[in-house]
Amino acid sequence: MKKPIKKTWMVASALTIGMAVLTPLQVGAASVETTDNSSITVQLEQKITGTIKDIYSESGGMILKGRDGKNYFISLIKFSDEQLEKMNLVEGQEISIEGSLVENYSDFYTFDVFKRGLPKEVTQEDLTKLEKMFNEIKKLKKEVSAEIEKEATEEEIGKKYEEIEKIHEEMYKITTPYYLAAWQPQSFEEFIQDYGFNEKNIFIKENDTTQLKAIYTEWVKLEKSGDEEKANEKLDEFYKILQPYLDELNPPETFEEFMDSYMEVTELIDIPAETLAKLKTLHEDLQKALKDENDEIYDKLHEEFYGLLNQFEKPQTFEEYMADFKIEVSEADSKQLKQLYEEILALDEKEQEKTEAKWKAFYNILDPYFEAYEEILISASKITKNGEDYLPQY
Repeated sequence: MKKPIKKTWMVASALTIGMAVLTPLQVGAASVETTDNSSITVQLEQKITGTIKDIYSESGGMILKGRDGKNYFISLIKFSDEQLEKMNLVEGQEISIEGSLVENYSDFYTFDVFKRGLPKEVTQEDLTKLEKMFNEIKKLKKEVSAEIEKEATEEEIGKKYEEIEKIHEEMYKITTPYYLAAWQPQSFEEFIQDYGFNEKNIFIKENDTTQLKAIYTEWVKLEKSGDEEKANEKLDEFYKILQPYLDELNPPETFEEFMDSYMEVTELIDIPAETLAKLKTLHEDLQKALKDENDEIYDKLHEEFYGLLNQFEKPQTFEEYMADFKIEVSEADSKQLKQLYEEILALDEKEQEKTEAKWKAFYNILDPYFEAYEEILISASKITKNGEDYLPQY
């Protein structure tokens, strides 16, 4: 039976846009009296001591369980890789953090973070243009998030994305010449070596090597000149020759290999021999559609394949399902949730309306717990570990 995507409160990357935070902005704010007897609210730096629960290297952050019992997502994006390596932060350590509260994950990804990846030759004039466009994109993405929240039409949301895409293209036009000027292409030999053909004892024929090297040299010249269209044509020509060697290097996954890896993460009940034969045929057809780049047929076969395979998945027990959430639910609510979950499993696949109603009731009970466990977002400006202070490099 198809189950909804679980609400795992895993952290999104720093690039994620529009994820609202339920924590009130009053946290860490203070009222300041002015000379005219009015008052304004300013945001103070937070200071939190707690234990590291999870570290997310890809998004440059970690989850901290504060001594106050609250959960915090701490962005480490202002610290360099060298600093993080030196700190050697691991789960279970107690550390102290100072930093500012932000409303949403996208606020971690500032223009200062963006421009770190730009070539140092970018002029101040172009940086000013890029910053304006960068901020406009962030504004539009927040508007998209708001429109999704109020269930705007696909057309309305699509218009916003078109605006975003246009600005991206303008930014690309500014940055590309700088990247090309700074680009130091690999030699042909280094480029080919990176594929690992030698490690698999795959040898490219001498005449193919000669052609590939000549095409590669032309491709580099075209890329450097900024002629993207002709450069892409050369790249297509290059891979047309190289493809048979790539197929030998990475042969298509067999049905048996797929099933072995699938069963490592999913428990299946016994699949009848005739169903296995049908699944194998569908898998082979999927591989062919993938190779032929026939997206329409691939999508249709993919739906049929997994629709059939999912019928033999052994459902998770209630306890297994809840274990992924890492939250504590009261005994009374747990009893209700378990009953609803087992009723859902007992429903027929065709009883979609009843199933959806049961899931809605299930999450109506669970949602307040998610909100209570929602992380407060902090951009770290100081980390103290074992009495040693670390200040951000950026």
